[in-house]
Amino acid sequence: MPKSFYKCLLFFVLGLILFSCSITKYIPEGERLYTGAEIEIVSDTVVEDKDRLKSVLETTLRPEPNTSFLGMQPGLYYYYKNQKVKPGFINRWLYKQLGEEPVYQSDVEPYQVEELLLNRLENRGFFYSIASSKFTENDEKKTASVKYTVDVPDPYTLATYQLDTLSPPIYQEMQKLMANSQFFKGMRFDLNNFKIERERMDFELKKIGYYNFNSSFLIFESDTNQYDDKRYDLYLKLKKDVPKKSLRPYQITQINVYPDYDINMDSTKIAGVELNGKTYIQDIEPIYFKPKHLDPFITIEEGQYYDPLVSKNTARRLSTLGIYKYVNIQYKELDSLVNDSLGILHANIYLSPLNKRAFRAELQAVTKSNNFAGPAIALTYTNRNTFQGGENLSFSTKVGYEKQVGGGKNQLGKSSLELGFSTELVLPRMIFPVKIKGDFFDYSIPRTVTGFGVDYLNRTDLYQLLSGNAKFGYVWNANRYITHQYNPISVIYTKLSNTTEVFEKVLRENPFLALSFEQQFISGMTYSFIYNGLVDTEDTHNIFLNTTLDVAGNLIGLFGKEDVPGEPKSVFNQQYAQFAKADIDLRYHYRIDEKQTIATRLFAGYGLPYGNSEVMPYIKQYFSGGPYSVRAFRIRSLGPGTYSGEDILDENGERVNIGFFDQTGNIRLEANVEYRFPLFGYLKGAFFADAGNIWNSKGNPYFEGKDEFSSDFISELGMGAGFGIRFDLQGFVIRLDLAAPFHDPTQPKGERFNFDVASPVLNFAIGYPF
Repeated sequence: MPKSFYKCLLFFVLGLILFSCSITKYIPEGERLYTGAEIEIVSDTVVEDKDRLKSVLETTLRPEPNTSFLGMQPGLYYYYKNQKVKPGFINRWLYKQLGEEPVYQSDVEPYQVEELLLNRLENRGFFYSIASSKFTENDEKKTASVKYTVDVPDPYTLATYQLDTLSPPIYQEMQKLMANSQFFKGMRFDLNNFKIERERMDFELKKIGYYNFNSSFLIFESDTNQYDDKRYDLYLKLKKDVPKKSLRPYQITQINVYPDYDINMDSTKIAGVELNGKTYIQDIEPIYFKPKHLDPFITIEEGQYYDPLVSKNTARRLSTLGIYKYVNIQYKELDSLVNDSLGILHANIYLSPLNKRAFRAELQAVTKSNNFAGPAIALTYTNRNTFQGGENLSFSTKVGYEKQVGGGKNQLGKSSLELGFSTELVLPRMIFPVKIKGDFFDYSIPRTVTGFGVDYLNRTDLYQLLSGNAKFGYVWNANRYITHQYNPISVIYTKLSNTTEVFEKVLRENPFLALSFEQQFISGMTYSFIYNGLVDTEDTHNIFLNTTLDVAGNLIGLFGKEDVPGEPKSVFNQQYAQFAKADIDLRYHYRIDEKQTIATRLFAGYGLPYGNSEVMPYIKQYFSGGPYSVRAFRIRSLGPGTYSGEDILDENGERVNIGFFDQTGNIRLEANVEYRFPLFGYLKGAFFADAGNIWNSKGNPYFEGKDEFSSDFISELGMGAGFGIRFDLQGFVIRLDLAAPFHDPTQPKGERFNFDVASPVLNFAIGYPF
């Protein structure tokens, strides 16, 4: 990217800052710009959870002041500029993207806010509070703010919590539930807590069969007559005229399942098959789904009392099959069989299938973590429910051309041609020699995944690589957050051919690198544990953890033989790799508000070659730098240790750079932090800092000791910082990150700290880095 681009970008940002600072002159005469409000809580005694109470009161503040960013208000500036007779095209466009109408002091009605404050305080037990307000005005800057003061007395607290007398059987059930209430003696009066308690009671009653119950049937009454010290008795009652059917539990006596539901089904061509207390109703021939395979996904059972959690669990499990447009569970009441103590339900499960076959053609613009980008064509054929058991069979083929952008001057291997074919079969059940009880996987049933693929890669001026892979394993969700991925069989075979003299020269000069390419047969197992707390997008604190274990060569090593004494063992005349590799990827997101987040990440990885291998296979080694790593350094340009990629001479005697082949290691450490915030519309921004590097646990003589991990590793971290913009289109993210290094480990000690803003790196990627 030319330096003129960065200068233009810098001037644009500076211009936006300078212009957006000068808005005072545009404020109309007699008006002041409203800058916000604060609340002060005054009390003669200590107020418990004062900060939480203050947060609740702050939700009443109206109106919201104009937004500002680092003391600037570009939205206001472009609003005022657009009020001109001829604002110009750029000002009109910026107003549409950034502009917002000004909020003046005259728009603030403090008396209404005071009433809301008193309402919120009474709802939380602070009766007879007093609220007042006062403006603070700055005539020089033409701004005004308001301060609200609330004088809070002692709150009313709970003395006793009792259940009003009701008719059986619901009285006995509610009495049991009262024992688990969060209410306690001395608890402050709080309407929100009462609402939570009503919803808890409703939820617990529904779980034991009270199908028609509703939280709105419950009402709280408080009595302060017996006390003079602001205490009260609390009574939980039922409202008048609650329907009788709401006060009895319901039992499920029949379950009907429609695996191929269509509103226009011909009843003369369907039949019901009984299995485990369920009736499966579908076409006689051919059947759509074999009942024995569908039955484990349904956790609703005959004789159960109604439970919404069981119903929800069944719907979720059926949805994971991936062959249905929707899952609809309906319950039918049988009034003729209802008595005072028990109601009867029939459960009908309607499953509407997706089209069984699908064909997809994609023209892709590919961007990868190694800075390769280019067009690709992908064709995929999918057959859902292949063998009437929810199986998903897919065939894919791909043709792509990629070119490395920003890889450095005179670097070979900057373009590639890729051809690929793969197939995958996913079975929604566990194929295992020993039968495992269904309740062991209560949340979800494991999917058995098997597949293989073949790829051809032609790296210009370097080599050709033919690779094949096969896998067999399982994927299952333990709960909403935890996913397990286990592949007991994972095989990779690569064949390097048509290597150029330049590439052969690199291999001759670096024996460790040559060894990493020699062992082309990898057979082992992989296991991943994933905890994804990021699914709770409304939570303030979110954690993501991914740990992966990759072990190769142990099982196949039982059949290995030593063809030449002192040389690595082989199977089928192929040297096989032996290693263990473990990674941990830990992410923590702190959600400041709905639009601002601080995201952090720690990554640590270690690979240990042993037995048949002196070094890790090349494709299993770590690299550092690039759009998903330390963004101030180009892909594979960081490490190992203090080593820097070096030029070599090609066949014509010209210097070329293929250092990125050398810059790998078996140890990787990285840390990242990023502040994410909105700009306007779909455009979001981020400030970030990254640190990391790779090393070798056993030094490579080719690197002359620069690559070996030591206790001085912190001083060898590559560090950088920068700014990024992201086009976030409803989850599809296009990301541009501009970063510059401020600590370069390739420099001599004492000269490594240097914020080199004159040589930034522009990263283009799809998706957030972490």
